[in-house]
Amino acid sequence: MSDLQSITNRLRDQIEGLQFPDPVAYVYNPLDYARRPWARYLEKYGQAPKEVLLLGMNPGPWGMAQTGIPFGEVSLVRDWLGVEAPVDQPQRMHPKKPVTGFACPRHEVSGQRLWGWAKERFVKPEAFLARFLVINYCPLLFLDEAGRNLTPELMPKGVQQDIHKICDQALAETVKVLQPRYVIGVGRYAEKRAREVLGDFPGTIAYITHPSPANPKANRGWSQLIETELQELGIKIG
Repeated sequence: MSDLQSITNRLRDQIEGLQFPDPVAYVYNPLDYARRPWARYLEKYGQAPKEVLLLGMNPGPWGMAQTGIPFGEVSLVRDWLGVEAPVDQPQRMHPKKPVTGFACPRHEVSGQRLWGWAKERFVKPEAFLARFLVINYCPLLFLDEAGRNLTPELMPKGVQQDIHKICDQALAETVKVLQPRYVIGVGRYAEKRAREVLGDFPGTIAYITHPSPANPKANRGWSQLIETELQELGIKIG
């Protein structure tokens, strides 16, 4: 078992014990029910060291919640990354956000943008993932009774502290294993957590614009935007 797999196994087990008050009604932990594709992702692409760690916030309902892979748009995970494995289901699922694994017909726009950019610029996944690794800070998807996403930053302060205690440790351990030169938050939340956790980090901590369609800035040519952002940080593309 790899060091990264051991880290995420501990993260999975520790965070499973947390309790979440209203308005959280459903909690999905894809590190548990989608552990097999996640393990394959790490086996194929998780070798240290990495130049760049791309750090997302938490799973989306049509991405990692389905495939176990951060920003895990089904078609790109299966057909480009070459990762596919059986996916189970959470014990409780919202009827509007079912988990059907690689049979999911919905698309994850953020994942289409992130992994689609990587495919366009690096062509082969091995070329991209020799230098980069994409992970999420928090492995849990939170939904309210209506099926709306609840992000970790919207949790009550005490709950946020519980999440941070567990996820901060996993992030610190991951960075120790991968020894990246850059830790880049995909969005400001992830960057903030990285800065809190990695106070003595000798490299660069920064963020790139999140690819979510809910972010107006991302809807005006996200690929070119983040390529410019990465290059301004000194990360060479191609």
